[in-house]
Amino acid sequence: MIRRTILAVILCAAVPVSAQDSEDTNWTPLFNGKDLDGWTVAWAQEPADAQSPSSLFTIEDGMIHAYANHEAGTKQPQAYILTEGDYRDYRLSLEYKWGPKKFAPRTELVRDAGLLFHVYDHSMADWPHSVEAQIQEGDTGDVWAISSRASSTIYPLTGRYMEPADGGVPITVGAYRDYERIRHGALNELPEWNTLEIVVRGDTATYIVNGFVNMRVTGLQRWDAGTQSWAKLDHGRIALQAEFAEIFYRNIRIRPLIAGE
Repeated sequence: MIRRTILAVILCAAVPVSAQDSEDTNWTPLFNGKDLDGWTVAWAQEPADAQSPSSLFTIEDGMIHAYANHEAGTKQPQAYILTEGDYRDYRLSLEYKWGPKKFAPRTELVRDAGLLFHVYDHSMADWPHSVEAQIQEGDTGDVWAISSRASSTIYPLTGRYMEPADGGVPITVGAYRDYERIRHGALNELPEWNTLEIVVRGDTATYIVNGFVNMRVTGLQRWDAGTQSWAKLDHGRIALQAEFAEIFYRNIRIRPLIAGE
């Protein structure tokens, strides 16, 4: 009974999004469907061999295909693609689906990737310093603070996102050169293609999975090495991860915010 009650509360945190967005046409593609023009490719983990990070990403049928030519179960590095442009105050939408292949050292774990935004440093062979909208089997919509800080509200009994009006209490996570997570509020993933959207206004963001809100974050901050203190994080570049799992991305687009978002 307790388990059913908690599940019901979590599911109630899912908020459907207005259909007005589907009618808006002021979108700009971030991916042209043909090549990675407008993006750079970088390692998140240097490989032992001399392969290029571009070898992890193949363009086919209007999709970005990560690990397309790599044998399942083999040990592979991690990489990401990063926009050349810097963005603030926008709505971003993309579609993703998993391929069957997984790679060492995560062959026994769930498939993992992610959408990174407000990237403010990518100088190391590691994930860029940023905020992540998690893309992972069963966990899409989690927030990861990657050398950043983020605040949200959670339901104390589950540790998952919940609106304050429904009993959510404040939480802040994040540390320089570390990774900390806040769990999403509801599972809204589909077996094939999924739509992930983020609505970013200044130092706040809302995560929407297949039309349902399952995370809101506020108070985003970056580490300022010059002052050795935290500072407001309200803009940056955008990245997509390849993290030991075959994944397809398509229909990556962005637009300015409209009234009410």
